[in-house]
Amino acid sequence: MRAIAVGAVVLYHAGLAVVPGGYVGVDVFFVISGFLITGQLISMLQAHRRIPFGEFYAKRIRRIIPASFAVLALTTLASLVFLPPSTRPGALQDAIATALYVPNVLFAAQGADYLAETAPSPFQHYWSLGIEEQFYLFWPLILLLGFLLVSKSIKRLFWVVLAIVTVSFVLCVIMTTTSQPAAFFLLPTRAWELGVGALAAFALHAGLIRLNGRTAAAGTWVGLAGIAVSLVVLNSGTVFPGWAALLPVLSTAAVIICGSASPAGGAGRVLGLRPLQKIGAWSYSIYLVHWPLLIIPQAAVGYENPLPLVVTLALGVLSVPLAVLLYRFVETRFRHPSAGAPARTGRVIATAAAASLAFVAVAAGLSAVQSSTPIATTRDAPAQPLQLSPTGSTFVPANLTPSLRDAPESVPGIYADGCHADFAATVVQADCVYGDSSAERDIVLFGDSHAAQWFPAVEAYAAANSYRLHNLTKSSCPSVEIGIMREESPYSECEEWHQSALSYINEVDPELVLLSNFGEVSPVDTSTGLLEQWEAGLRSTLAALPESSRAVVLADTPSHDASPLDCLSQNTEDATRCDLERTEGIDKEVVALEKRATAQENNSFYVDLNGYLCTNLCPSIIGDLLVYRDEHHITTEFSRALAGPLGDELDRVR
Repeated sequence: MRAIAVGAVVLYHAGLAVVPGGYVGVDVFFVISGFLITGQLISMLQAHRRIPFGEFYAKRIRRIIPASFAVLALTTLASLVFLPPSTRPGALQDAIATALYVPNVLFAAQGADYLAETAPSPFQHYWSLGIEEQFYLFWPLILLLGFLLVSKSIKRLFWVVLAIVTVSFVLCVIMTTTSQPAAFFLLPTRAWELGVGALAAFALHAGLIRLNGRTAAAGTWVGLAGIAVSLVVLNSGTVFPGWAALLPVLSTAAVIICGSASPAGGAGRVLGLRPLQKIGAWSYSIYLVHWPLLIIPQAAVGYENPLPLVVTLALGVLSVPLAVLLYRFVETRFRHPSAGAPARTGRVIATAAAASLAFVAVAAGLSAVQSSTPIATTRDAPAQPLQLSPTGSTFVPANLTPSLRDAPESVPGIYADGCHADFAATVVQADCVYGDSSAERDIVLFGDSHAAQWFPAVEAYAAANSYRLHNLTKSSCPSVEIGIMREESPYSECEEWHQSALSYINEVDPELVLLSNFGEVSPVDTSTGLLEQWEAGLRSTLAALPESSRAVVLADTPSHDASPLDCLSQNTEDATRCDLERTEGIDKEVVALEKRATAQENNSFYVDLNGYLCTNLCPSIIGDLLVYRDEHHITTEFSRALAGPLGDELDRVR
């Protein structure tokens, strides 16, 4: 079972399309771990009527920490060598969280912020280990308290565990629809999966399930088929974990329970094959090794140059012999005291704690050094006014504004002010008004984060021309009237907010309404093409604006496949390597349809300022200004520099 689980995960991460649901291998691992650990704890309760916590924790530490720390240390060193300098402090932060056994908590927080356009962390696979470690910490105490509560009856303790599993599952389903990253990464919403394995252990130890050989053998095949279906039917678009996780979890439990009743029959004949048994024994080490082996080479060649499938598959295969070395010389050596690991319980726990603290201290120091080291050449670049057909800088200047390190924080002030609506907002904020409060004319900025990126330029124009500026922007919610998906569910909050925004605009009756949007969305309606829906939705929005208002649709800025910051940090002496082909960064079809829609709607105009960002190439640095803060947002400083060209265009349509 472990061999199937780890094989599915490795093939999925390597990009093999035939297993789009390979990520459920982690769920299989959870069930197996819950079964094995709970079985051990039940045996302790039955034999001693108590749980020797020190002995239990020391055994868990010897089992998982040495190999985990060996890969953690090597991955940290490799990250410092091969990762782009711009991402190293973040990677070290992830490494520190891993050493403190809370990487899943950190990734849950990061996953909730979809403004953060970041490459995968080399330590991201540790999230599942974090859940297991936290489970091992709390589960023995929970079982002991439950055991005492039900008068030391294993059969009655089963019902206590069932209640815990039910609560965790319900929480998982609810949070998957409201905060999917938290549901995916956190223990309370994943505990039920380990708990299902625990229920299987109780059922077998307490004799709650009795199966004859033929039924058990058939059950193993049914369970194995369920896992196979999970690997093929589920995919990256599946809302997960939620209800979808039931299939791989219950299927794994079926294989465990039925296989225990008929170990030599059914699917046990396949799962018992020596190659699968060997891979299963190495599975923990394979899991630890495979992810950094895939991520770090990709970082070394640049995220803008995706590794071909044949290379990623080769790296996945390479993880096996490397894992065998880790298994033999680290995992096995420290698992048993007689093989060289410290024998005393207190010493084992103290050594693990000391190793964690020492690693954290070193990693924090390295992070401080990395964060303070400039990512630029020693040369300055002259400041220059923006002009059409710009010439990009050929190097990363020392006076770059903002610096590559500061760029991710170069966001408009409306974020800090709370005036850029978050995902949950359904009504606009009437107090998000900027500029001259006594002015008699109004401008409205309306759209998603790609409208918000224009705020510095529009604010400068409003201040210079005595306008009140009303900011109506919301994360991932375009001003185009179109039903879209977010986290694989209809983004109903966007639809409600959109209607609230239109009502607000009609009440204000502004002189100008500026609209801008990121066109890469997933429509709810898949029966009609996105471009057709986008044009119809834009026309609908323009038609809903006040007749007296002039609507200006701002062309979207270029979009990169990978963050220019990472490329620039690796090519400080040759920034031209990070230039983007205009044809790759700007969608001509979207430009054409938006021009067509504005031309056919009264008082509507189309303004395209991309001539100030691109010729045939779109450079990442123009003069001493950094253009982009991530894959597809311009920096605040560059937006402010566009105030003049934008103002010229707006003056023409007033």
